[in-house]
Amino acid sequence: MIGRVAAAVGALWLAGFAWFLFLIARPVPDRPHAQGIVVLTGGARRVRMGLRLLRDGDARWLLVSGIGGGADLAALGRRAGFDPLPLAPRITLGRGAASTFGNAREAAAWVREKRLRSVILVTAFYHIPRALLEFRRAMPGLRLVPYPVRPGWMRHADGLGRWAGVRVLGEEYMKLLAAELGLSALFPGPGPILTPAGT
Repeated sequence: MIGRVAAAVGALWLAGFAWFLFLIARPVPDRPHAQGIVVLTGGARRVRMGLRLLRDGDARWLLVSGIGGGADLAALGRRAGFDPLPLAPRITLGRGAASTFGNAREAAAWVREKRLRSVILVTAFYHIPRALLEFRRAMPGLRLVPYPVRPGWMRHADGLGRWAGVRVLGEEYMKLLAAELGLSALFPGPGPILTPAGT
């Protein structure tokens, strides 16, 4: 009996994981357009993409959420290989978020401040489903345009064949399940801290 239950649970987990893999396979939009851009930190490639979208006129405002320590805009630009200073008046740095739930709360405060109705959401491709879930809960009326970024070590097809890639995806799937159950709200972390990059 226990073996059958374990097998059923395992089958459900694998079916859900397969659905998760389908969700993260979405293509990158050619020319996304919205009023604002939110970048969830976690890699220089994400910040670089957000800055490029802002520079190219795909949105007017940019929030980089989840910046730790005392990093400033110049430091972010150096890591991303991009000079962001000409764009500084249109950029806000979010320093309060320590989780995806916190990112969504921080972004919600920024969206209210800027009175935005649409946002391009830039994060890792495997993080998109959980980020969309938290953002939709925090801002149900906001139009979200997901913009998935693939980390450098997973840019090629063999990335999923590596153990590191499988482990990262498995861990993210478990975090998505926890978020679906509302467990992320149990540890909200600090509140939003928004700082204009031009100051």
